Amino acid sequence: MAKAVVVGISGCSSSGKTTLSRLLRDIFPNAFVLHEDDFYKADTEIPKKDDVLDWDCAESLSIPDIVKSLDHISQHGTFPPDLDSKEDQNSVGKCPVPDAKIESLKAKVKGWMEPGNPGHGIFDSVPDGRRLCIFDGFLLYSEPMAPIQSQIDIKLFLRASYAKAKARREARSGYVTLEGFWADPPGYVDKIVWPNYVEDHKWMFENGDVEGKLKDEVLRERNIHSQPGPCDEELTMTLEWAVELIMQQLPLVAARI
Repeated sequence: MAKAVVVGISGCSSSGKTTLSRLLRDIFPNAFVLHEDDFYKADTEIPKKDDVLDWDCAESLSIPDIVKSLDHISQHGTFPPDLDSKEDQNSVGKCPVPDAKIESLKAKVKGWMEPGNPGHGIFDSVPDGRRLCIFDGFLLYSEPMAPIQSQIDIKLFLRASYAKAKARREARSGYVTLEGFWADPPGYVDKIVWPNYVEDHKWMFENGDVEGKLKDEVLRERNIHSQPGPCDEELTMTLEWAVELIMQQLPLVAARI
């Protein structure tokens, strides 16, 4: 019996994945966050595109190390002991979700876990307790990441428009890496980030339009959940949707793993 349930949160860079992941970690018990960004290769191994380092492609990641870490999480229910998280050193800015909303969602989850309710016993149904791993990453459901997808139990996908993704990404100061610090050079979103996102995710959208409508049949086939409504939903609404979805899905997943 698996000692952890893995919730994947994927989407375009700067779509709110990390902020949402950290909020879910605080709202659900026995939860921790695994970041895809912690599996980047050494700076010297990052491939180039048009003579610019391309951090936004699958080739920049060590997929075997991701598989190994997810195996450990399933077997032991703990954060991989040999993984030093750099992503936790990167700021995502001020949380836009009001404290009162976060507290109300914590209370809702607590009630859901009480005897007689669907969440009762999920986290203590295996020896030493079951954990919840929130796994965030920009490429989780793309074709190159196929080796890890069977290890993700609940799949969430966040949409974002080009305008909002660009504004959020360009507002960041940079990122801690294995060997230093990376700041996007001018034009990086237009040259690297957005074209890569389109290429890796157009299969999910009607007519390949990543700002348009998702293909319902593809989502059902891959068991991917995406929030209904506008492309750039406020994070408070996204958090409410994610909490409700996870509460709905967790009893189903826990019963089969």
